[in-house]
Amino acid sequence: MAAPDSFDPADPYVRSAQTFPVLTPEMAGRVAAFGTEEAPAEGTMLFRRGDRSVDFFLCLAGGIEILDTDSEGHAHLVHAHGPGQFTGELDLFNDRKVLVSGRVTADTRVVRIDRAAFRRMMAAEPDIGEIVMRAFILRRVGMLRHSDAGVALAGPGHGADMGRIETFLTRNAFPHRRIDTDQDPDAAGFLECLALTQADLPVVVLEGRVLRNPSNAALADALGLATALDPDHVHDLAVVGAGPAGLAAAVYAASEGLDTIVIEAVAPGGQAGTSSKIENYLGFPTGISGQALAGRAQVQAQKFGARLLVSRSVVRIECEERPLRLHLDDGASLQARAVVVATGARYRKLDLPRYAELEGNGIYYAATAMEAGLCAGAEVVVVGGGNSAGQAAVFLARHAAHVHVLVRGPGLAATMSRYLIERIEASERITLHPFTEVTALEGERALTGLVWTDRNSGATEHRAVGALFVMIGAEPNTGWLKGCVDLDSGGFVRTGSGETFFCSSAPGVFAVGDVRSGSVKRVASGVGEGSVVVSAIHRYLEPAGE
Repeated sequence: MAAPDSFDPADPYVRSAQTFPVLTPEMAGRVAAFGTEEAPAEGTMLFRRGDRSVDFFLCLAGGIEILDTDSEGHAHLVHAHGPGQFTGELDLFNDRKVLVSGRVTADTRVVRIDRAAFRRMMAAEPDIGEIVMRAFILRRVGMLRHSDAGVALAGPGHGADMGRIETFLTRNAFPHRRIDTDQDPDAAGFLECLALTQADLPVVVLEGRVLRNPSNAALADALGLATALDPDHVHDLAVVGAGPAGLAAAVYAASEGLDTIVIEAVAPGGQAGTSSKIENYLGFPTGISGQALAGRAQVQAQKFGARLLVSRSVVRIECEERPLRLHLDDGASLQARAVVVATGARYRKLDLPRYAELEGNGIYYAATAMEAGLCAGAEVVVVGGGNSAGQAAVFLARHAAHVHVLVRGPGLAATMSRYLIERIEASERITLHPFTEVTALEGERALTGLVWTDRNSGATEHRAVGALFVMIGAEPNTGWLKGCVDLDSGGFVRTGSGETFFCSSAPGVFAVGDVRSGSVKRVASGVGEGSVVVSAIHRYLEPAGE
């Protein structure tokens, strides 16, 4: 285990009583009732990194060593469980490959609980379930914080593909160690050891295996994030999109006993998952990052049995027959009695020369800690007047030398929440530029500067900048639905009213969140729609005896 910072109470490894709790004898007895007692020989591997569907183990005597295998294939100790402690982390709620191995020490006795019994235990013993859930979450946070049980990502820090891969790993909560080959003094030795050249970069190193600039789908498969599909199995519900609306639908559907699968093209959270801080979401007075909110919702859905398929997109739906069939971009397909469309929208872009080649090299659509670190101490520009732009400006002001907010109109009052406007007005490190737009970009490998123009006077200004954040709205992801459901002039899904409020024109196909015509583009409203749509799904399924 990486040495924790004993002065940082946010480090899960410091909070050992919660991260690695010891159950009381009475609690251990209740847990043991769900499994079978075993006495494995010293050195027995209870599970290995890369295994799927591993069991839950409670240590009764002796010990269980949790081992991490680093990118060079060497094992080291993450934690040693003693009597009363238990194995596992968040991957026990899904069918992904586990990130660590478990080996017993001398004179060890354990209780083995299989996956089905583990779910029964979590539901039947809520006090124990709360302890286990908190421990699992903290263990994953600890792995992320200390890069335990992860992979090595090496490449130029400002490279577009480097940014794409790191974003994928970060948003999917996969531990990784970042090696910036332009800055890290150890990078040359790392590359030499693996016989890599600059042309190979970026690379992901997984247990000694090198993946050269893998696509998101290839990386998901290598990491074990993807799950196998049975094309003949009929799910009760397929949720397409894992933003707030889709995750809410999955949580409520799965908790009410529906066989639920969620298909997500990139990572849980949607556009909201890229928000550095959401401060007006009910119940979080100090705010919460979009990624943290999405991560909790994802775990919650999986806790109730929903399956999550990441890095896969739906390219076509057959809605003429029943059950509905969804075709994925990798050639696979799945069936469902009902489908919730929660695919949200994709980012709009600026129409400028060299824009495409600088995307990911200084042009970003999200302002998280990763992007803030890339432009720390430099001036940055945020384009847009909505809440996402306001949240980004406030967050970036803590890291950048100065933040310039550019809007085409007269100001922010018509498009941004008042609390964000007040923050921007009060900050000496944020300047609002009304009636202004970016007209030119500069930089070779990465963005180094830009030109903006006053639309009223025609005056131009050149600025050296570290990053450009483009937050000018989005277009609905509905191309895969054409020919199946009615869309409005903007491409959003038309839905009904009253009891059919979330129903599309195709029976069994529902729409929630930003993709729905007339929806309120807020996280809270998306969550509300996702939770309410489940009652309509039940009404649809019941007449057919489903």
